[in-house]
Amino acid sequence: MIWRLFGIGFAKRTSGLLRETAMQEDKFTLKALEALRSAHDMAQRLRHQEIQPVHLAIALLEQEGGVVAPIVRKIGAEPHTLRADLTPLLDKIPQVVSPLERLYISAALNNVIVKAEEEMRALRDEFISGEHLLLGLCDGVAGEVAEVLRRHGVVRERVLMALKDVRGAHRVTDQEPEEKYQALKKYGKDLTALAREGKLDPVIGRHEEVRRVMQILSRRTKN
Repeated sequence: MIWRLFGIGFAKRTSGLLRETAMQEDKFTLKALEALRSAHDMAQRLRHQEIQPVHLAIALLEQEGGVVAPIVRKIGAEPHTLRADLTPLLDKIPQVVSPLERLYISAALNNVIVKAEEEMRALRDEFISGEHLLLGLCDGVAGEVAEVLRRHGVVRERVLMALKDVRGAHRVTDQEPEEKYQALKKYGKDLTALAREGKLDPVIGRHEEVRRVMQILSRRTKN
């Protein structure tokens, strides 16, 4: 089970909760595993005995180089503001006094992960990534977290629309898909977006060249 990654007795109860899906660590992207580890560490630091959807949501929003913060920004929400609105949910989780020997995954978070796997399959991806976990958190199974996300406009339909801009035509076919998304941003330009914003310089005196390029690009087969 993926939760063996976190050590100290964590897998024992969790493996029972995840038995039906039988999800393995190697079915998650490295960034998704990193977010899950951060959620675990957050719960441990706050002396929460269960890892809840809110731990994962905050971990995804704080993650450097992850896909969730860019998706949230594309939607028009602000990750820091969203995180601030999620934080009060942490105060509702009971704290334990005695030292923690085991951390348990909550039933709600288990359902979020199951939902994430369903979203992965619907998108024809091969690994569970941050976007799938975000979609799982948007579902009603995430409880109050889904409600907070909804208030900020982060709902399934808008996440899917933003996802098209963030990752383009890429599918998640390996454990490091975010590198491909970042490469597009770093080395490429979104000409469609620049044209929409009126930031492209007009082409002057090159009508024949433009016509020729359009003719070549319009060909369906080579001569």
